Amino acid sequence: MTYWNPIERYGVDEFAKSIADNGGSGVITPDLTIEESDRWIPATKNNGISPIYVVAPSTNDSRLGKVTDRCSGFIYAASLMGVTGTRTSISSGASDLVARIRKVSALPIAVGLGVSNHAQAREVAGYADGVIVGSAFIKCLLEAQTEEKGLQAITDLAKDLAKGVREGR
Repeated sequence: MTYWNPIERYGVDEFAKSIADNGGSGVITPDLTIEESDRWIPATKNNGISPIYVVAPSTNDSRLGKVTDRCSGFIYAASLMGVTGTRTSISSGASDLVARIRKVSALPIAVGLGVSNHAQAREVAGYADGVIVGSAFIKCLLEAQTEEKGLQAITDLAKDLAKGVREGR
């Protein structure tokens, strides 16, 4: 996952090739719209990686099909409007957004933005194909007194989230 500017600065084709050369299979670009993807789509196709766009809860039905048609690999459904980070709860609109996406796409749907604990992972796993967690792992490192304790906190969180996902299935 990266914003568009680092891709553009690195070189669009070079970035896509580097992702593929290093075993990557896709890139989530949260700030890249389908209308601004004229250089990105060919680079992903030429290098066999999936372009993954973020679908917001505010996306209207007519645009939803257009965005999901440009995705491959999976579709990133944002659980809420706003920036990434841990939250105390998942928006009730997330399950509605997943249901709307399922009407226009057969791709797997992963939900992210704010998922940070066992209960949230279990909830999301009940209606989505995947659960995306990012900021909660960063928080583990930032709050740890040592790198070793941070890595242990990440391990513990990953195990707890995985257990939540299994329970949600």
